[in-house]
Amino acid sequence: MTKRPEAITLREKVGRLFIVRPESLEPAIRYASDAELPPYRLQAVSGGMRERAREYPVGGILLYGHNILDASQLRTFIRDLRALPGTPLLSIDEEGGRVSRLAANPAFDVPRYESMAAVAAGGPQAACETAESIGKYLKEYGFDIDFAPVADVNTNPDNIVIGTRAFSDDPGAAAPLVAAYVRGLAQTGVRGCLKHFPGHGDTRTDTHYDFASTAKSWEELLACELVPFRAGIEAGAPLVMAAHVAAPAVTGGDEPATLSRTLLTDKLRGEFGFDGIIITDALEMGAITRRYGSGEAAVRALEAGADFLLCPLDYCAAFDAVVAAVGSGRIAEARLDESLRRIASCFSA
Repeated sequence: MTKRPEAITLREKVGRLFIVRPESLEPAIRYASDAELPPYRLQAVSGGMRERAREYPVGGILLYGHNILDASQLRTFIRDLRALPGTPLLSIDEEGGRVSRLAANPAFDVPRYESMAAVAAGGPQAACETAESIGKYLKEYGFDIDFAPVADVNTNPDNIVIGTRAFSDDPGAAAPLVAAYVRGLAQTGVRGCLKHFPGHGDTRTDTHYDFASTAKSWEELLACELVPFRAGIEAGAPLVMAAHVAAPAVTGGDEPATLSRTLLTDKLRGEFGFDGIIITDALEMGAITRRYGSGEAAVRALEAGADFLLCPLDYCAAFDAVVAAVGSGRIAEARLDESLRRIASCFSA
């Protein structure tokens, strides 16, 4: 991940913008729709995966609970994944609480936390210590990125996605906890990621199945949902994850934040001054696949300002579409270089 953008081929550049499930590199596995996503228990690198990664290199791998058996298997799997072309980064969702791929596995002797809402009772110091303890065991196993903390403000009692994954339903209370969590992870060398911009707390729909929407204006979001995001960015968060949440009062349309230049480039980069890595939420989720093909979603996310493209349903189709978009002039190669420099800056430090 340390070569300068100008020193690598176009296909290498495109690959480095994707973080995928390991299943996306296994030729024997193909998903026709998001409804078909696991159960596959892919827990080792096959010859077919090595061959595909030579043709379709990747920038990172995201491991889920079903990819992890025990400590011995995980160490071997990560070693072999990192040996793939391009030396991909390893990432995981280990928030603490119910979304914790390692802590939920009884084969691992690691700290376990009831929820981030429970951790919040101990204040910022508890949030920092929690993140540091999580980061230490993730670093031990070889992970580079933890998709945490959840910076959402859980203001909607009908929300079925966030709940106690959030620190609080009060933005003023959540903000210092999010900032402390970011600092705790940073102390271990694991990169944290604020999610889900511009806020998934005041929604009713599960974006795994369909897109969600907020009716709030930008000013209303700034006063509530975005308070913890600002605090996390000021604390040095290196990544922000965009949500499949539309904000029509901000953008004038119904495109999700993941694909919105207004939200990612004009607001997050422009108004917030965030120059770190913007990553999409998983592009395999129903909020995206019910409206866009894998290729079009990937291209639109790059046009919107995303740097990392997470888990497209059909990785090869998404990869090919980005290559074609550069070839046709729809996306400038310099746009890829811009993202690659951000990624290299983050992970060479």
